[in-house]
Amino acid sequence: MRGGRVGGVVAVAAVGVVLSGCQLKDDGDNLVNGKTQFIGKCASCHTLSRANATGVVGPNLDEAWQQAQKDGMGRSTYRGVVHQQILNPARTPQVDPATGRVGAAMPADLVTGEDAEDVAAYVAMAAARRGDDSGRLGTIGQDFSNRVARAEGGTLDIPADPSGALAYTFGSAEAPAGRLTIASENESSVDHNIAVEGAGIDERGPVVNNGGVSRIEVDLEPGEYTFYCSVPGHREGGMEGPLRVE
Repeated sequence: MRGGRVGGVVAVAAVGVVLSGCQLKDDGDNLVNGKTQFIGKCASCHTLSRANATGVVGPNLDEAWQQAQKDGMGRSTYRGVVHQQILNPARTPQVDPATGRVGAAMPADLVTGEDAEDVAAYVAMAAARRGDDSGRLGTIGQDFSNRVARAEGGTLDIPADPSGALAYTFGSAEAPAGRLTIASENESSVDHNIAVEGAGIDERGPVVNNGGVSRIEVDLEPGEYTFYCSVPGHREGGMEGPLRVE
């Protein structure tokens, strides 16, 4: 779901697009699938707080809804607009009027059929809504920020979030000084890697997906370092954490 920001959302409504998403179902299974699809396919580019999505490449969907609401749009209409943008993404990158940043064009057929309908339903329900998802929805896209990875046998494992979200399954890490292998398995289809910087070191592992493992070998002195994903936009979206070496 990449493309223009708020202006693109409002423009679709303004030209009178048929809002086929307005009558979409919104039962529990629908929203669970919608959130699952959103995290796996869209969260690496978009911000949506209830999904713990912090992507910065595409439009911030919380901000988009707030602007749409100011323009008199209801959630059911917003839902239809989102659905139409998924089905008919912008063909060229668009400029964020607030920052001047050029975004990335959203690929066609990122999600299709009922999956596209479900993503639209979830985004319309969740955008700029306070609180956290509960029940089955709350188990999708977990918050790993309080988990600490610890090195064992000279290896530090920091897997990527298997859902494809911009996160590792640990928010911070600890390791002894000396030679260290840092490995990050990525089960999702979204590209990620592992990198570490600090004290003059900046090592980056290969970008992997679909079960691949990004791995680097480093020799670390005691001190504070940062592990991160070097795929453009991922670190800025929150895919980083502190590494303490003692």
